[in-house]
Order: sequence, then structure tokens, then C-alpha cells
Amino acid sequence: MPFRPRTAATGAALAVAAVLLCPAAAEARPPTAARAGPPTAAAPGWSAAPTGAARTAFYLEGPPGTALTDRLAVRNPTGRPLTVRLAGDGGVDGWLAFGTPEVTVPPRTQASVPFTVTVPDTAAPGGRPGGLTVTGTTPGARTRIPIRLRVTGPTLSALTVEQVSVTRRGSAALIHYTLVNRGNTALRPRLEVRADGLFVPLLRRPARTLPDVLPPGARADRTETWSDPPALDAVDVRLTATAAGGARDTATARYTAAPWGAGGALLLLLAAGGGGWAVVRRRRRAGRGGRTGGDAPARPGPRPTDGTRRTSATTNGTNGTKGTKGAQGAQGNASSADASAVDAPAADAPKANGAKANGATADRAKAATAGGTAARGTATGGATDTTTVARTGSGVRG
Repeated sequence: MPFRPRTAATGAALAVAAVLLCPAAAEARPPTAARAGPPTAAAPGWSAAPTGAARTAFYLEGPPGTALTDRLAVRNPTGRPLTVRLAGDGGVDGWLAFGTPEVTVPPRTQASVPFTVTVPDTAAPGGRPGGLTVTGTTPGARTRIPIRLRVTGPTLSALTVEQVSVTRRGSAALIHYTLVNRGNTALRPRLEVRADGLFVPLLRRPARTLPDVLPPGARADRTETWSDPPALDAVDVRLTATAAGGARDTATARYTAAPWGAGGALLLLLAAGGGGWAVVRRRRRAGRGGRTGGDAPARPGPRPTDGTRRTSATTNGTNGTKGTKGAQGAQGNASSADASAVDAPAADAPKANGAKANGATADRAKAATAGGTAARGTATGGATDTTTVARTGSGVRG
């Protein structure tokens, strides 16, 4: 290839121009790009964790009435003092105690903070999850370390179903009930619902797990919706609740469905009251008719004319009859005695003493009549209608 002087000169000129323009390009770069360099690592902040090797939570276990201790490590790598506040939450809130609720850690120092968890005497056996919260005042950061506390001891699972009722709401019915944890361990209940009418079963819901977890002593008010209850029937609703550990309970409620509502129930009540009033009135009339149609008292017989006494008594009761017979017997004895006493003197005494004998006889007859009348009054206390006729002759035989 032949040498060309013109081409060589052009290339040399381009090279010189490039060398002259390079410093201007370097000066045209932004100032920040000239000072760019590797980023500076941020200084690490404080941290809190359980003391020991690689623990992420506190694990404590003990029976009721015990005090469990552990330690918290607070590390301050900064160049200024660190102040943190300590508190408990969750299931151990109120059981957690510190020597001081606020701790100050010097710069580039790690502090070990002790704390105590006191389990009450009435604590129920089982798990009590909680946490220890550490809040820094200077940086304003916050961290939480879990506390896994387990209370040991015998467990008791007991569950009851209470206050079951059924109410109507439109075309549906609501079944209200309350679940109560009577044991000392947390329970997750299962519920079964049944409803039986007078002749056929109406509702069958198999047992299913409820979303609520009941702690010991807790109550939960719940409602079950019955979308298609009967329009007219007498229904027995039965709820059965079960839980782990053998907990089981059953409760029932009676539900009467009527299509006429409250107005129909009021009419039914009024009709029942009217029927009862009619029955009472009929019985009263029957009682009055029985008393009117009873035996009428008998009229007294003819009066005696031979000087003897006669007693006639009519009574409606048995006691009255017996009393009258007793009175008649008393009168008969008195009359016999009077007759004997009168006849003997009348036969032997002269006629001149007749007037005196008649007076004595009359006195004795009056006394006998008064005694008989008193006997009849005492013996016939239960009689309702008594008629006594007595007469004493005025003459003495002889």
C-alpha cells in the first residue's frame, strides 16, 4: 500500500485535538462525582435479649404460689448513656416485677437486669403466654421478648350451657345461649344443636368447633340462627357442648310457634278465662239447687191430752238425730220418776191434801221439763231444725 502524506497529516491533527480536549471534559464533571467513595456504615444501636446462649424467649414453669426468676441483658454499644423502661404484658401482666422499672446503661456496656414472675395461689394450671417489653427513652426504640409461662398442677375441664332461649325474628328464629368455663384450663368448645317437634325432628346440626377459646372462669354469650322454624308447633331445642378433657353439658328450651302472634295468644287466654268462669257458675247453681231440694222439717204431731210429755225433732244431720234421741230418753226418765213420785202420794193421801199434792207435782214437772230442754240443747248442737213439743197434765190421777 503506497504512503499518503495527506492522510498521515490528518490523523496527527486529530490526535492533538483529542489531547487538548481531555482536561476540559474532566473539569466539566459534577463535583459530587469527584468526591464519591465507599459508604460509611451506621453505628449499631442498643439491643435487649434473655441472658444466655441464643435464647429468643423466656421459658418459665412452676406450680401456683411460686416465684420464678430470670435475667434480661441490655446492650448499649453507643457512645452515650442509654435509659430503658421495663414492663410486662399478656398473661403475666401483674405477675411480673422488677427491682426498678427504669434502667440506665452506661456507654459501650451490657447490663444484666433480674426480674421475678410470681404465680398466684389461685392460678389455674396451663399455659400463660405473655411478654416483657423494653422501651428506650433516648433512641425511642422498643422491643418485646416473649415469656412462655406454664403453671403446673392437676387440670379440670368443666363446661356448662346456660340461659337457653328461643325468640322469633321475622321468618327465622334465634337460639340464645351462654357458655361458661367452670374448670381451671382453657377450653375450645364444640356445639351440637337439635330441635324436635311434637311428631317429627325439625333441626339437626352436628357438633362443630366454635371460634372462641374460653379461659378459666370466662363466659361467652352466643346466638345460633334457625332459618326455617315451623309456623305452628311445640318444639324442644337441645344444645350439647363438649370440650377437651371430658367436658360436656346439655341444656334445653321449649319454643311454641304460633302463626297468629301475640293477638292470637291474647284471644286464647280470654277464651280460657271465659270457660273457667262458666264452669264455676254452673257449680254454684248446682250447689244452690241441692240445698233447696233437701228434706223439709216435719210438722209437729198432735198434742197429747193424757198428761204425758212428747218430743218430736226433725233434723237434717245425723248428729242432730242422735241428740234428739238422747233428749227424749232424758225426758222419759224424768217423766217416769215424776209419775212414780206423784202416784204414790196421790193414792195414800186424803183428798184434803189434794191441792198440796197438785202443787208439788206441778213444781216437779216444771223442773223435769227444764232438765229435758237443757239436755236437748246440749245433745242437738249440730242440728239445723228442731221442734220440741212438751205438755204436762194439770191433774193427778187418783
